[in-house]
Amino acid sequence: MSVNQLSDSAQNYLKIIFGLTEWSSDPVTTSIIASKSGMKLSTVSGALSKLRQQGLLDHAPYGAVTLTELGREYALTMVRRHRLIETFLVQMLGYRWDQVHEEAESLEHAVSDFMIERIDSLLEHPTRDPHGDPIPTAEGRISIPQAFNLSEAVDDARVEVERIADDDSQLLQYFSDHRIVVGARLQVTPGEQFSETVNVQVCATGETLRLGSRAAAAVWVSRSSE
Repeated sequence: MSVNQLSDSAQNYLKIIFGLTEWSSDPVTTSIIASKSGMKLSTVSGALSKLRQQGLLDHAPYGAVTLTELGREYALTMVRRHRLIETFLVQMLGYRWDQVHEEAESLEHAVSDFMIERIDSLLEHPTRDPHGDPIPTAEGRISIPQAFNLSEAVDDARVEVERIADDDSQLLQYFSDHRIVVGARLQVTPGEQFSETVNVQVCATGETLRLGSRAAAAVWVSRSSE
């Protein structure tokens, strides 16, 4: 069985499970998958049971959900499709980075492996998508950048943006408007005590922003060498 023989729903579940583990070490549970997918808990439970029967994931009762080797292989295939399509839409068709997620969600189920490889060749084999997420190779290798969440940055640290979560288009628009993009350098400054905010100065513009917990949680950074 190839990934193309799976239903769109099954492909989505595998991609969601991988995505929940890519930037977090927290256990993946049925309720978390339901929240991420927007599906009812009972629907998700049934779908996961079928995927387990197909040998694509392991799920002990009341335990964490983990992908098998084959499940991870299929998940990375879908992740590769999604991120290459997003990159193609931005670089070749002039989409903004906040416009591509939903388009890629639809197109990733329809494209052939041949088309994906042609897109990869046309784009000269990009390693990161417009949001900074790593693009798996055709062989299923993926290199996760060394990064940590902006909310964990210490005061007065200078950091570089490595990745911004792409599931909130309005938040992406806000970041773009204020020049917080992949590669941007930020200076973290002390925030008000107990405010649950992170203050950052955008080095390119000098603008200082107060980011709430939801915004800060969407940004992943590394320590800047400059």
